Amino acid sequence: MLQVVLVYPEIPPNTGNIARTCAATNTPLHLVEPLGFEISDRQLKRAGLDYWEYVNLQVHPNLEALKQVATGRLVCFSVYSDRSFRDFQFQAGDWLLFGSESKGLPKDLIVQCENVCIPMEHPKVRSLNLSVSAALGLFEARRQLGL
Repeated sequence: MLQVVLVYPEIPPNTGNIARTCAATNTPLHLVEPLGFEISDRQLKRAGLDYWEYVNLQVHPNLEALKQVATGRLVCFSVYSDRSFRDFQFQAGDWLLFGSESKGLPKDLIVQCENVCIPMEHPKVRSLNLSVSAALGLFEARRQLGL
């Protein structure tokens, strides 16, 4: 089963939107602390609408705790990769990792994982909104796996 992981997310509405996507696709969502908000944050709840009861949410105190439970490949989405996510062969047990809105994923984590990027055509645009990136990554993996 695919898993979505947000490492150090900062903006509640982004996490809420990703939670809604995970609920719609029955995909577990993992958050790695520290978070830039409280789980009870009003904006987080609002972005997730009334779907929170359908989200399989797990919060991990740090990256090491996440790695201890991750049973599949860790696939980092990063601007530091030159391999397009469209050319990558996803597997059913992949854990899709997305970094914080302001810093992305830690570089020392990226070198330990499979890594892919979402190509940007404009040279001055380095990233997309976190919830858009997570949706693109998750749905490309699902498409490849016939889900």
